Amino acid sequence: MLLGDVLELRHGPARDALAAAEPVMRAIGDALGSRAEVVLVPGNHDHAIVAGWLDWRGRRDVPAPLALEQRVPAERASWIAGRLAGWLAPASVEVAYPGLWLRDDVYATHGHYLDAHVPIPTLERLAVGAVARLVGRVPDPARPEDYEAVLAPVYAIGHASAQRAGGGRAPIGRRSSVAAWRRMAAGGRRSRLRGLALAGALRLAVAGVNRAGLGPFQSQVGVGDLRRTGLAAMGETARRLGLAPAHLLFGHTHRAGMLAGDEPLEWRTGAATQLHNAGSWVYETAFVEPGPRRSSPYWPGGAIALDGDGPPRLERLLTDVPDSVLRPPARP
Repeated sequence: MLLGDVLELRHGPARDALAAAEPVMRAIGDALGSRAEVVLVPGNHDHAIVAGWLDWRGRRDVPAPLALEQRVPAERASWIAGRLAGWLAPASVEVAYPGLWLRDDVYATHGHYLDAHVPIPTLERLAVGAVARLVGRVPDPARPEDYEAVLAPVYAIGHASAQRAGGGRAPIGRRSSVAAWRRMAAGGRRSRLRGLALAGALRLAVAGVNRAGLGPFQSQVGVGDLRRTGLAAMGETARRLGLAPAHLLFGHTHRAGMLAGDEPLEWRTGAATQLHNAGSWVYETAFVEPGPRRSSPYWPGGAIALDGDGPPRLERLLTDVPDSVLRPPARP
């Protein structure tokens, strides 16, 4: 199972993302063989994998409610999913959305629905707040359609912008709030002064967008705040959807866990569901701290293994790979 954001479809045209993915997908298909099944679970960065099917299902009649697990053959989901299925052959390929049950007690989803509840003022979260202001907030209780109504328009704008990137134009989805957050937490006297100025500006901006009805947002945006609010938002999403399995697997926030030293209560929902985050396979220079690689919860290469009837187990597969291999090249 590939748990979302398999392709980066918001930083440039789909052709570029597919060209980068092809050798990796072919290698995975060759390694798995004909008896294996690959399930693609789209997230926010590759929502276009399933967006066509979501549109198609309502073209003639009012569709049945979108279930917590909808299985779609790759070729029906989208032309992008069909291309991936061809490269993953001879393994069989399906798309599952917005998640799937791995066992009666284990549910897996990318986790992007939590963006409707997280109070960190990222650019994407601000866009979600603006859409919710226009079409209505996610109700309580909620169905997957309620989240799609608020989130899918934001993804569609980002995807459309990426397909038309070039000529000096930066796609909307490439812009990030992370650099500003890091400057606020940077060391050194000059950096601290600049960080204080940014923090003050952020507090004023947050007050403004809250008054405008786009929030609620908070002005605390440290790395610890990202973890805590992301976990709380995942718990709120599960509660509204009526999801209360023993174990809930997700990614999205890129922070692997639960790790040694984490607060166990943060990783359990109000319904006593244990949360598991696979982390990311992207080397994010804004989050990977200097020092021993095993100590960074954002170090890429996370996976979750599920054996028999035991609990899910977090595996970190790239801890021995050097920075020089994983660190992305500097942009020209």
